[in-house]
Amino acid sequence: MKIEIKKIESTEHSLMEGMLDVFAEAFEDSESYSSKRPTPQYMAKLLKSESFVGLVAVQEGQVIGALAAYELMKFEQERSEFYIYDLAVLEKNRRAGVATKLIFALKPIAASRGAKVIFVQADYGDDPAIALYTKLGHREDVLHFDISTEHSDF
Repeated sequence: MKIEIKKIESTEHSLMEGMLDVFAEAFEDSESYSSKRPTPQYMAKLLKSESFVGLVAVQEGQVIGALAAYELMKFEQERSEFYIYDLAVLEKNRRAGVATKLIFALKPIAASRGAKVIFVQADYGDDPAIALYTKLGHREDVLHFDISTEHSDF
């Protein structure tokens, strides 16, 4: 069956909803992706921004995979990098090249905006993701830290 990769435009709320549905199901995280969904106005603003790209894989009218990426403009040179924030494919559609197609669809978008690299994180133990990213790019082992924005005294 044919899989179409589409960049979500600001008026395509149903595709954005489909993206959120894929992430909620694939990551088993309805709390994050379904409980407090953004308004259509917020979604349109996000999709109109130059810093966000939403891509979906559509098969027979259904969103089966999704990629959310952010452009990070660099300060040391006139260039940018793209960060794949979320990438997921519904379980029944995995191992069919959908994630690879989504990443390959991001490449010309990133290149057209002056990006030289796309980067992504994978969790230890997520062997399918690690295998995919290893196949497509160069691995760097780094540590990731979440720093709370809540006020705290030192």
